Amino acid sequence: MADKTGAADNILKAEDIIREHDNFIDNMIKADLEEGKYSREIKTRFPPEPNGYLHIGHAKSICLNFSTAAKFNGKCNLRFDDTNPTKEEVEYVESIKEDVRWLGFEWDELCFASDYFDTMYECAVTLIKSGKAFVDSLNADEIREHRGTLTEPGKESPYRNRSVEENLSLFEDMKAGKYENGALVLRAKIDMSSPNMNMRDPVIYRIAHASHHRTGDNWCIYPMYDFAHPIEDAIEDITHSICTMEFEDHRPLYDWVLKETGWKQPPRQIEFARLNVTNTLMSKRYLKKLIDEGVVESWDDPRMPTISGMRRRGYTPESIREFCKRIGVAKANSLVEIAQLESCIREDLQNKVESRNVILDPLKVVITNYPEDKSEDCEVENNKNVPEMGFRKIPFSRELYVEREDFMEVPVKKYFRLFPGNEVRFKGAYFITCNEVIKDADGNITELRCSYDPATRSGAGEEPRKVRGTIHWVDARTAVPISVREFDYLKKDDGSGEEVLNPDSIRTFNAFAEPCISESKKGQRYQFFRHGYYIEDEKLSTDEHKIFNQIVGLKSSWKPVK
Repeated sequence: MADKTGAADNILKAEDIIREHDNFIDNMIKADLEEGKYSREIKTRFPPEPNGYLHIGHAKSICLNFSTAAKFNGKCNLRFDDTNPTKEEVEYVESIKEDVRWLGFEWDELCFASDYFDTMYECAVTLIKSGKAFVDSLNADEIREHRGTLTEPGKESPYRNRSVEENLSLFEDMKAGKYENGALVLRAKIDMSSPNMNMRDPVIYRIAHASHHRTGDNWCIYPMYDFAHPIEDAIEDITHSICTMEFEDHRPLYDWVLKETGWKQPPRQIEFARLNVTNTLMSKRYLKKLIDEGVVESWDDPRMPTISGMRRRGYTPESIREFCKRIGVAKANSLVEIAQLESCIREDLQNKVESRNVILDPLKVVITNYPEDKSEDCEVENNKNVPEMGFRKIPFSRELYVEREDFMEVPVKKYFRLFPGNEVRFKGAYFITCNEVIKDADGNITELRCSYDPATRSGAGEEPRKVRGTIHWVDARTAVPISVREFDYLKKDDGSGEEVLNPDSIRTFNAFAEPCISESKKGQRYQFFRHGYYIEDEKLSTDEHKIFNQIVGLKSSWKPVK
């Protein structure tokens, strides 16, 4: 049943898990403990279906289930709800395990719903024997027609009153593979007039002739989620089954299944609001469609809201856990600004990573009074917030590159960067004055002719005068060509309030970087000075040509509520 697996290096210890302020789930658990409702330790579970890669919404559930168990010195299982063989794959199982561990959590037991198929079958037989379930010959459309509406009761199936013996025989024949898909289903016998649609004789078993990723062809009938889930929880001794609000109306069925199949001290289902983030797609089905249609590379495309995509994008586990902590736990659904998530990764990285000079859109600068054969090293701090990170040396010579946006031939008001006649500081080097603009035959600016003041070298003493602008640069002789990918949201407002697929969600720059970028390793993060935070791509980057993904820009439009 359970596979206990060793923890990865980054797994959080229980004492390291952030202890959040009490929320309504904590209060409900405390009340259960005070009442002595359970004679066993608190136990939760994270139960994904392995039909795709996890996304940021699942991260909230992971953090909530594992941290809740830790708060009460309990345990948390990772369980795969693998009851639908037509959509589930081993690839998804492995990716989910990797995501949970990467976020910093380790499960007590690794479980699979498929390990409980025998028990679930026996529970179904128990319901049949007690007159609480029947085999129905209606097809899916007919069952839907009989179900009724929110204002009208449903109609009982004409097969509802089959004898126990007939139901047992038919159910056994379903199990033996004597019927095609859709020919028969097993339904709970509850109440077709219930105001809760989920209680109107729900289907609890269906026929599916499909090979399962773990059980192969041993089974051709599979339990429905609403039937399987409570039994799985009960088998694992889960005390609190924490799920999202869409299952609130399913709770009576959850409790009914546990009661009618005879479980003592049954688990308690508690619902919380699922995470919705602006500009973010949160449907595994739709995300898979983007992959199938070639809109994105794969599940781990850096634009994807999947945990693997965010990992490749450069997000840290700490930033995602902090985000989940900040948004808290609520009953009411709400929409969280993606800027809050971006703020968390920005805050996490600002004191962790070193800075590098990178020019995304190069404009050549020739310093006409600098000796042609001379080159010198200029010292620049690695992180201005953390002096302990020290300094690095960047070569400086006659020919340099600056950002094209750092020059304006006709400057607007309060523009303090390069323009004809203006003097700026080249960070870590000298004061530079623009003297001449060189253009091609079409009038495009191709080069700036400038001069430098040798007396203004950074670190040489008191500056002789003040300048209002400081810009970064790279040495043209030693610059390393790299590719830089910057991303926009996959979803954007079309101007009318509707969110649509963004056709311009990625831009690639043929950039130049300072020489020490050659020492970078895959997965290494940097601040590209004045641009933002970036990571060397794990999949596409090579020793011959490095590719960096934008993690997040330097500036945020989001302001926390005071």
